[in-house]
This record gives sequence, structure tokens and C-alpha cells, in this order.
Amino acid sequence: MIKAAIFDMDGLLIDSEPIWTDAARKVMQRVNFTISDALKNQTTGLSIKLFLEYCHKIQPWNTPSFEELEREILEYAHENILAHAVAMPGAIDLVKNLKAQGLKLAVASASHMDLIEGVLKRLEIIDYFDTWHSGELEEFTKPHPAVYLTTAAKLGLRPDECIAFEDSHAGLRSAHAAGMITISVPAMEVFDDAKFDMAHYKINSLEKYILSEMSGVPQSAIEN
Repeated sequence: MIKAAIFDMDGLLIDSEPIWTDAARKVMQRVNFTISDALKNQTTGLSIKLFLEYCHKIQPWNTPSFEELEREILEYAHENILAHAVAMPGAIDLVKNLKAQGLKLAVASASHMDLIEGVLKRLEIIDYFDTWHSGELEEFTKPHPAVYLTTAAKLGLRPDECIAFEDSHAGLRSAHAAGMITISVPAMEVFDDAKFDMAHYKINSLEKYILSEMSGVPQSAIEN
């Protein structure tokens, strides 16, 4: 029986991925690194640390340090997300619907705790959530399952009692490895990529999700 729904945040609850991309492209100009659309799709859902490591393997640089680049990306993205980002279609209605059905709700994100809390306040849905957790507090973040395992523990539930909503492949791998029922909501440009087929269900928008009130598991996913 599903007792909780756990949400990724960036690109799933809030339309923040374009802001993260803009921040990364702006800052990475300092090391003459160009972020292509293919690289953006490949690294969506990774923490900034893992993103920088990925880029460094492709085109190494000496200075500035990873820490300095990470700080600049965070500052630019956090400021603009909290000022301008809006909810993804269907996100707020789904949160309210699942809470009304008696499920516990949580966020498991690679973003920092202060940004998670700031986003939930910006969307005016923070009171619907029982807890939230950041992969930055774990030794390993997504695609490692730690952030989801800890979030389930904070809810007082087993992973198999939770359903996880993810838009990125890294996040999907994280939730899948944790042993949760996974709902993948990939971006339009990668929706048909076979790597998302590992999800239990795949939909192109949170507006297309239907929850069975009888069983507490996904009853169907409407194809696009």
C-alpha cells in the first residue's frame, strides 16, 4: 500500500531547469567551456559538483576551482529561481490532490535545503509537505539512492511504501535503486529516450497522472 509521494523539485515541481542551465552557461564561460544541448540533457538532475566533474573530464581546467564555480552557479540560480521560477503544469493540483487522499508528501532533491524550502514557500505549498531532504547532506547524491532512502526514513516508511516522481534520468535511477515505485516525467526533448523506460510509469506531464483512490498506486498513464 502506497503511503507517501516523494517529489523531485527542479524540473518536476518548479520550472527551474532553464535557470540552472543559464547559470551554468554563464559561469562556465570563465573556463571557456560551452554547454551544448546534448550535454545539458546528459547532466540534468546531477548536483553541481557532479556536473563540474563531468565537464572537467571533457575539457580540464586549472583555475578557478570547482568550489568557486559551484558558488557562482548557486548564487545566480538561487536568486533567479526564487524570484522568477513558476510551478510546472499540474504540480500544485497534484500535490493538493495527493495530500487530500491522505498520503504523506516529501521532496527529495539534489538542491540545497534552503532552496527547497524557498521554492515550497514560493509555490505556497510548504504546508502540504511533511518533510524535505537534500542530496547535499548525503555522502553521495543522485543517482545514488541515499537521498530517497533517507527521505523515506524521515517519513517513517519503507521505500516500497513510497511513490517517487522524477523528471531526470539521474533522479529516476536514484528512486529506482531505492526500491520505490517510479513515475518518470521526462522533458519533451528526451521523452522517447529508452533510458527512461526503467520507470514503472512514464508520462509527459503531471497533469496526465491518475492515482487510484482504491489501491494507492498509479492506475494508468495517458500516452501523449
